[in-house]
Amino acid sequence: MGTAFDGGDELAAARLLLARLGVTPEQLLTASRTPRAVPTFDEYIDRVSEAVTAGTGRVYGTYWNRVREAWGNRRLDEPTPLEIRQLAERMKEHLVVRRNSRGGRTAAEHLISSLRCLYSYAEADGLITGASNPAKRVPKPRRLASTRRALSERQLASINEVAATTGNDPALDALILRLHLETACRRGGGLALRRADLDAEQCMVQLREKGETVRWQPISPTLARQLAQHFEDRGDGSPTDHLLRYQNGRPITSRRHDHLWQRLGKHLPWVATQQVSSHWLRHTTLTWVERNFGYAVARAFAGHNGRSDVGTTSTYVRADVYEIARALVALTGESHPLLSAASEGPFAPRDAL
Repeated sequence: MGTAFDGGDELAAARLLLARLGVTPEQLLTASRTPRAVPTFDEYIDRVSEAVTAGTGRVYGTYWNRVREAWGNRRLDEPTPLEIRQLAERMKEHLVVRRNSRGGRTAAEHLISSLRCLYSYAEADGLITGASNPAKRVPKPRRLASTRRALSERQLASINEVAATTGNDPALDALILRLHLETACRRGGGLALRRADLDAEQCMVQLREKGETVRWQPISPTLARQLAQHFEDRGDGSPTDHLLRYQNGRPITSRRHDHLWQRLGKHLPWVATQQVSSHWLRHTTLTWVERNFGYAVARAFAGHNGRSDVGTTSTYVRADVYEIARALVALTGESHPLLSAASEGPFAPRDAL
């Protein structure tokens, strides 16, 4: 049977519990009288936009604008998970249908991700609790398999030929294609490349890509010379300025990639039909590296950090920059300065004993 407590015993037990928690009755009264004001979406999106990286802002900015249109004057703690689902469905319904559209799945996924980002800052600021975060209780649409694939040798030859013989700056377009084929970098990595990121002597470029990752990637001596000459001809001499430039000296933007592939699509209909882009070059190179040098080298070549890899064995099978250079030599048929200072394979532990 349980023991009955009188009012004095219950009060003493409550005081003991508060003392152990380090909380006074006065603090409870103060907290109940002055709840923290929860901002509106209009107010909080402005704050978060100043805290995220430029890349995150570019991806989520469009979706935060949609949230403003729907809920700008509402407080963060007002929408329910059902309302978030409804907003995602409305975005899918009003999506502009393009040739590469996939039923609005990406738009719905990015909307939910943008709200999760927003609410994660609200949790950190103490505006909501994890249990009251509505975005956590809305699952993202299942991501479909990518339609990108590796290009054939014949297709690559056709792309390079058209790029180098058409357009208002074929030299620039050919250089862009070679950079992405040799390094398998993303479009953002090529656009962010500065003259200071080019080590022409050691034939390497420093790539800064999504997730604020930074890595040195080997390139062929031919590409190193072409990049250095390109900047010497078109740059202003500042090592911190962007490397790839138009003939008038202005740095290129993502529009150059868009115009390049639009032109290629006019000359090569299959490019337009299959929506081939610069990222297909990354698929092509990494597929070739994986088939010829294995998963570890392909993973390092791609700049993947392995955080999502299953198992801890991946920690011990990481390929180094010399193995990447070795794969590059086989890919381009040119020697590389790094290999003259490295052995042909990893050392055996017995050699050090």
